[in-house]
Amino acid sequence: MSDPTYGVLAVTAVTLATILIGSFALRFSRTTSDFYVASRSVSPVWNASAIGGEYLSAASFLGVAGLILTYGVDMLWFPVGYTAGYLVLLVLVAAPLRRSGAYTLPDFAQARLESMLVRRIASVMVVLIGWLYLLPQFVGAGLTLRVATGVPGWLGGLLVAVIVVFSVATGGMRSITFVQAFQYWLKLTALAVPVVFLLIAWQADGRPALDDSRPPTFRERTTVTVRTDVSFVVTDPVRTVVTGRLDGTTYDAATRRLDVGAHVAREGARLTFPAGAVVPHAEKLEPSSGHDWARPLSGAGGRDHPLYSTYSLILALFFGTMGLPHVLVRFYTNPDGRAARRTTLVVLVLLGAFYLFPTVYGVLARIYTPDLLLTGATDGAVLLLPQRVVGGLAGDLLGALVTAGAFAAFLSTSSGLTVSVAGVLSQDVLRGGVRDFRVAGALAVTVPFLVSLGAGSLAVADVVGLAFAVAAASFCPLLLLGIWWRRLTDVGAAAGLLVGGGLATAAVAATIGGATRSGWLGALLAQPAAWTVPIAFLVMVVVSRHTQHRVPPNVRRTLVRLHAPESLPLRRDPPVHRRPA
Repeated sequence: MSDPTYGVLAVTAVTLATILIGSFALRFSRTTSDFYVASRSVSPVWNASAIGGEYLSAASFLGVAGLILTYGVDMLWFPVGYTAGYLVLLVLVAAPLRRSGAYTLPDFAQARLESMLVRRIASVMVVLIGWLYLLPQFVGAGLTLRVATGVPGWLGGLLVAVIVVFSVATGGMRSITFVQAFQYWLKLTALAVPVVFLLIAWQADGRPALDDSRPPTFRERTTVTVRTDVSFVVTDPVRTVVTGRLDGTTYDAATRRLDVGAHVAREGARLTFPAGAVVPHAEKLEPSSGHDWARPLSGAGGRDHPLYSTYSLILALFFGTMGLPHVLVRFYTNPDGRAARRTTLVVLVLLGAFYLFPTVYGVLARIYTPDLLLTGATDGAVLLLPQRVVGGLAGDLLGALVTAGAFAAFLSTSSGLTVSVAGVLSQDVLRGGVRDFRVAGALAVTVPFLVSLGAGSLAVADVVGLAFAVAAASFCPLLLLGIWWRRLTDVGAAAGLLVGGGLATAAVAATIGGATRSGWLGALLAQPAAWTVPIAFLVMVVVSRHTQHRVPPNVRRTLVRLHAPESLPLRRDPPVHRRPA
């Protein structure tokens, strides 16, 4: 954005709107039930908008386009998987979960298995998944604020953290439901309106197409400013004008030949490349080139086993959705199971409409912002395209709109995650009251924010994908077997959570820590769902069959509660309870 004033105004407007809407909703938040599940009175359309608001995170708004820019059509599985996961949720989980009367996933685990051990393990997994999902929100917020206004990246994460804690502490679930519903429609508008102008400008530019016979190239003479130290790889020798520190030497507008291989540019360096030069890429990236960009299963991104990686990603996204705490807690806010199913149907429509646009941004970014491959900041493509393609005042205004949408994405998703994590911490660690919920909300955002300060180079969609993998290997087996299999025992559930969730968490930690990406080991660690999910199911089933004496005594009554229509006078929803003894 050429004028940071517009970015500042956009972020300020979203912040004020969030605070005002949350303050308005505060008048309706009076009871503990309001804070946890909005007193179970949210209508399907309103709830679906709120789910869309919190589900469409930094990975959806920024990350998908960045992945398509870098790796091509293989990355379309991300938006497909994000949406299709709700089909599984609709058919197998939504209504029974609402009928359980639970407030959190640990509540469901305890009610179904009558075990405090399973509840505590589930609580740990909720907090772990929530923190893993919050991390890229803060990273993305920092990137957005840095691109839009030029301020340090940590300030964006801090701003999101403060606003989220305020919204959650003042109104809980009731308050953020209003806020998230508004933010979904803001995000949809922020992507849809600029796309129209981008396509018009692309048409006026002669409709430049991708040259699928070559790697990404600079369409015109381009100056790349390095905002943080970066190691990049040159694949085709090029002469560039350098200002700043490169490969240990300081230059002042000097021409230098960059040979094939790795080079290191320090913060503040400016590299000017001639038109037609092949774009170098950050060492951490291995972008697809030529025909591979448009060819599925091409091994984009340096994947040695693309078929396995693709199917494992699909499995993680399809089944991980039902294990995301901030998604599931939304179904507890519906009046009944029928409303939960209707909510899921509306969500499918809203997500399908939204995900039409990141794909367009990703394709245009490959044409107009290939220089992002050098710095590795590909998640910034959506933010930069309006100025690059449209330009002028119109480009600044459209860029401000996109910035507003991106900031809304971080706020809405962070709010939902904070509520789900705070609900668990307040009930299972603290005493369970409204005051404890507020304290837990502050704790819920503090840990991932501190981690984000040293994780600025993470790709947001990749980290979110890993959170899906952990959810798929832990809560997916627990929910499916807990809802549909009478013989599940507390010991079997605990063993499956520990083994499946533990293995997936270890793989995630190894991947984030920079473990090898080559060979089968790299593929298995980067996409662990294909082996951790079956292991989790197998462990739960085998251990449960060998511990049938541990089947909960009230299992028949519990399953009737989960599957019988609400019109039958079988039960009422339980009140919010204090910390269990």
